[in-house]
Amino acid sequence: MKCVNKLPLQTRVQILLMLCEGSSMRSVSRVTGVSINTVSKLLIDAGLACAALHDKTVRGVVAKAVQCDEIWSFSYAKQRDVKFAKAAPEAAGDVWTWTALDTDSKLIVSWHVGDRSQHTGIAFMGDLKARLANKVQLTTGGHKAYLKAVAAVDFDADYAMLNKIFAADYAGAGRYSPPKCIGAIKTPIMGNPDPDLINTSFVERQNLTMRMSMRRFTRLTNAFSKKFENHCHALALYFVFCNFCRVHKTLGATPAMASGLIDRVMKMTDVVALIDAANPGPAIRGPYKKREADEISN
Repeated sequence: MKCVNKLPLQTRVQILLMLCEGSSMRSVSRVTGVSINTVSKLLIDAGLACAALHDKTVRGVVAKAVQCDEIWSFSYAKQRDVKFAKAAPEAAGDVWTWTALDTDSKLIVSWHVGDRSQHTGIAFMGDLKARLANKVQLTTGGHKAYLKAVAAVDFDADYAMLNKIFAADYAGAGRYSPPKCIGAIKTPIMGNPDPDLINTSFVERQNLTMRMSMRRFTRLTNAFSKKFENHCHALALYFVFCNFCRVHKTLGATPAMASGLIDRVMKMTDVVALIDAANPGPAIRGPYKKREADEISN
């Protein structure tokens, strides 16, 4: 006999899948018929469980080449508007997600959320270094914070930067059109990087997938993150979904399987099981305790 109310497994799986497939929290609430607070609570529980799974499992990764990049979003208000926002929390403003991708397995080896400073870069590079099992070729964009971050953590890698050149006089189709890339400069920084492996195409494509898969990353909507903590929880859920649950069409397996971290495709039911394991219900007491024991034995 159960003493607490809990959403059916199928409903919880549906909510988590929708959050990983571009639906906003309120649209998930409407489609599934549950309250927005319930969706928020499930996201928090899933984020905590997924962050723990990633931290424990994505270790000793054998890789050949790793690409790093950052993707912009914001929490509560854009940085320039924080001073005008009403009751803006301390973490309001621009939020940058730093990601490191194994080019062969497409595994997100490391990710870190913060600003775009060298202090965040150092924390990110330190985490990436701790998860790799061998020396890799590392390629980053032209952001200068990477230079100090790689040096600060004594990262032993064949390191190169890819500095893209954009046209200054290009007028796109609209106000938010991206600048036109007219070239790129490959700059070896450390070690002996292979020129053929100096690129950031895979990790930039992953950034596009992030914008398509998480509604809070979509530009020009009101679905942006209202709380920094929930932004991090959504990322933790998404990265576990990408690494462990979604089969990559080119690989025919999940990135975690291609990296040799696990030997099967995880389902969202497994994520729900992790949530339940981390949040066990209260013990059953009184006359119901013996009754449930009898039901189990039968």
